[in-house]
Amino acid sequence: MFDIKEELKKLPHQPGVYIMKDGDTILYVGKAVDLHNRVRQYFQSSRGKSPKILKMISRIQEFEYIVTSTETEALVLENNLIKLHRPPYNTMLKDDKQYPYIKATVQEAYPRIFSTRTMKRDGARYFGPYTNVGAVRETLELMTSIFQLRSCHRNLPKDIGKERPCLNYHIHRCMGPCTGNVSQEEYGAALQKAVAFLEGKYKEVQRDLEKNMKEAAENMDFERAAVIRDQLQNIKMLMDRQILENAGSEEDRDVIAYAVSEGRALVQAFFIRKGKLIGREHFFMQTGAEENGSELIRAFIGQFYSGTPYIPRQILVMAEPEDREALEKWLSEKADHRVYIHMPQRGEKWNLLELARKNAQLTLNQFGERMRQEEKRTQGAMQDLVRLLGIEDEEMPPRRIEAYDISNTYGFLSVGSMVVFENGRPLKNDYRKFRIQTVYGANDYASMQEVLRRRFSHAFRELKERQEAGKDIALGKFTNLPDLILMDGGKGQVHVAEEVLREFELDIPVAGMVKDDRHRTRGLYYQDQEVDLAGHNEVFHLVTRIQDEAHRFAITYHKKLRAEDQIQSVLEQIPGIGAARRKALMSAFGSVEAIQNQEEEELARVAGMTAASARAVYEFFHKNPEEA
Repeated sequence: MFDIKEELKKLPHQPGVYIMKDGDTILYVGKAVDLHNRVRQYFQSSRGKSPKILKMISRIQEFEYIVTSTETEALVLENNLIKLHRPPYNTMLKDDKQYPYIKATVQEAYPRIFSTRTMKRDGARYFGPYTNVGAVRETLELMTSIFQLRSCHRNLPKDIGKERPCLNYHIHRCMGPCTGNVSQEEYGAALQKAVAFLEGKYKEVQRDLEKNMKEAAENMDFERAAVIRDQLQNIKMLMDRQILENAGSEEDRDVIAYAVSEGRALVQAFFIRKGKLIGREHFFMQTGAEENGSELIRAFIGQFYSGTPYIPRQILVMAEPEDREALEKWLSEKADHRVYIHMPQRGEKWNLLELARKNAQLTLNQFGERMRQEEKRTQGAMQDLVRLLGIEDEEMPPRRIEAYDISNTYGFLSVGSMVVFENGRPLKNDYRKFRIQTVYGANDYASMQEVLRRRFSHAFRELKERQEAGKDIALGKFTNLPDLILMDGGKGQVHVAEEVLREFELDIPVAGMVKDDRHRTRGLYYQDQEVDLAGHNEVFHLVTRIQDEAHRFAITYHKKLRAEDQIQSVLEQIPGIGAARRKALMSAFGSVEAIQNQEEEELARVAGMTAASARAVYEFFHKNPEEA
């Protein structure tokens, strides 16, 4: 029995991360400079605490903590745990996608320039982020035509002269260093111009091109002059898009502001590089227990920059986070240069921040209704579903759904899929796939039994291992159990799942996703009766999404195995059907599907077949799954 009062006394006066839990559910993850002081604050006077914090505290059954050496280490660990567990009382990014960057491999003898979404400490230079993938593609196309840098993966200079140059060389989109006719100095000069271009120094490139165009015209090389003219026009178009000049400052900056309305929050970020606005993006935030602006900004910075390759030297914010110094230290270490977080009060920096704030408010107003509809489609649909099935629990409301499906080709290469939805949204990191190992032929029931047994065997084995090692059980690959299981099918599939759950002494509700004659979702089979979803549109759409996703994931894995395995004939799995009989059957009927549709008598008429072998073929394709 966890005694909170006694455990509070044991808290150390050290930096670290604390984890508030309600049973196996992680409610909140936080960072502290002093764990003893910070965690105790939650259980002291309720004065000044928001209703949301008080509700969270009422649910806390126990807490864990991890001591770190520094506050910065605690910050990194906190961000990682929040991303992993997505606790309901933490402020979190709803959209943590990564944006493309342009990478220049300046560390190579003959560098390349291309787009990437990952950043490594490999000596290369990175430019961005770019919020418009199309703009990145256009920029790279333009740079290829102007600077003629290579895009291949040849190992130069080692591979010089070993292969013929590619098409880009022949159409004058690459200088062709692979031919050996371009010196490193000449190639390096073109690279320097390309890097200057990416730094926003368009005018320098423009001047050089104008000079080259003039020389080409004077030499009567009008074709080349026309090509350069088109390049200049493209550069001008690119320059025109960068319309926001930052009062003459050429610093790299991110400008971060927010707007809050009706419990919803939106963060607006401006990305300014070399004094030019290269892009902007908004991010919806799930507000947590601590909803003030300082906490919102802190949560955004921690989560956004943990997955962002490039961090500018200056980040302008609308509200200063309490642990600004720790954030600056962490960002500086990550960026390999000093990073400052600043909240301006006046001047051109304040004007930029105010512009971002106005855009945040406008965007929130614009998308407010869309957000409400999205919540209805996901969280609302989940709530309606558990109410419809009668599995509501006020203390621990069902959040996690696991759905299962089987895919095969006439029983060959059978696979199982497990997809996970949490609060009505897919949780793709928790998806699992299974290659069937013990079932032969088309037997979906037996295949599903194997999948479920393996899934829960993994869970209990992993649970024991992590407990013995003193590790957090919530971090396991299989230890998070579902609140509801959905099977692709009806009565038979549900009973299979219930049988497996009894073996493991688990009490988890199971429902079957029933389809109509057109293979579309019709309803749910639950507690030996069909639950009609008519009139429950959001629940219907949620179940349909889950069913389609389970099918997609299963069939994708199956197709992958088929492509990898050079599929042997399904007929090879039938006892007594050797090479001669397989050949005779295929000659007689033309395909495995046609063979499957034959009666025993027709199969027996094929040359080389006997009554026993015909029966073996027929039973292989028509065996009742319930017999397994």
